Amino acid sequence: MPNTTSETRIRPSATHRTGVGAALALTLLSGSAVAAAPVASAAPRTAAHQRYAPASVPLPDGFRPEGITSGPGTAFYAGSVGNGAIWRGDLRSSHGAYLLPAAAGRSLRGLQYDARTGLVWAVGNDATGSKVWAVNARTGAVLRAIDVPGGEFLNDLVVTRTAVWVTDSRVDRLTRVALTAAGRPTAATPSYLPLTGAWPSTTPAGLGANGIRRLADGQLVLNNSTAGGLFSVDTRTGAAMAIPVTGGNPLVSGDGLELRGGILYDVRGSGTSTVTVLTLRRTSSGWKATSRGDITSPLLDVPSTVTLNHGALYAVNARFGVASPTKATYSVTCLPLRP
Repeated sequence: MPNTTSETRIRPSATHRTGVGAALALTLLSGSAVAAAPVASAAPRTAAHQRYAPASVPLPDGFRPEGITSGPGTAFYAGSVGNGAIWRGDLRSSHGAYLLPAAAGRSLRGLQYDARTGLVWAVGNDATGSKVWAVNARTGAVLRAIDVPGGEFLNDLVVTRTAVWVTDSRVDRLTRVALTAAGRPTAATPSYLPLTGAWPSTTPAGLGANGIRRLADGQLVLNNSTAGGLFSVDTRTGAAMAIPVTGGNPLVSGDGLELRGGILYDVRGSGTSTVTVLTLRRTSSGWKATSRGDITSPLLDVPSTVTLNHGALYAVNARFGVASPTKATYSVTCLPLRP
């Protein structure tokens, strides 16, 4: 049902203030904002962000975020793996409120906003099994809660013109939710596309497909959390091809992906608190990638997903492994677009 909680501003905790102070101190010690480019507070941004955007935007204590997506303007939405809530905040003012209230047994992971419909799509599970949700980004009303039979660990999604494609990190297949011409969910049940070809089989103890985005030729790009690397997938056949990567460190333990033009951002591509930046290019033999380096910051603490907004990259800090996660502080960190 729609949430009517009044808008609030979360005051940064001591942890948030300390992190920002550390970033500023590193910038001053470097003697140059350019030299401190990996530090979020020294990130080159648009004029609007340089003047208004904070380096760290706090989320509710104990929120346990996983997915993040940008909405209209400087709005963003973050989902909770702990209680299935969606937080709607502002990257400039830090104001925010719950869009979707918590629900016992519900856990949300990947999110993506679709400007065509004003819907926030979310994947995860509730007490009855795996689901894909379509949520009104303005009112919080759930338009559809779509069951995914046989789903085990729905992790991320991408919204295309005709479908929502979903990864399952414990099943080597993609779930497809068909959309109408206007971008709204149809009445059809989800269909499945087995991952074949060069796709590494998921082991019982590991996580396979995780981040997902759509490439310029209509194929999908996926990372693999256990096997590492990047893969292109043909949406007609499910055949996967490994994407060779030139330069940089090996891509391992990847989480969310973000893509704009030919630039791909791989969260935790080569470290627990990094975002690896890659240039993609299509060749006659398939897609290839070149590593441009890693973005990091003292404010990052095991990021899970990122979103692009007004000339900057924003990473949600999942803080996996933190002591007392139901009481811990959480935040979104502003990063530069380049290492």
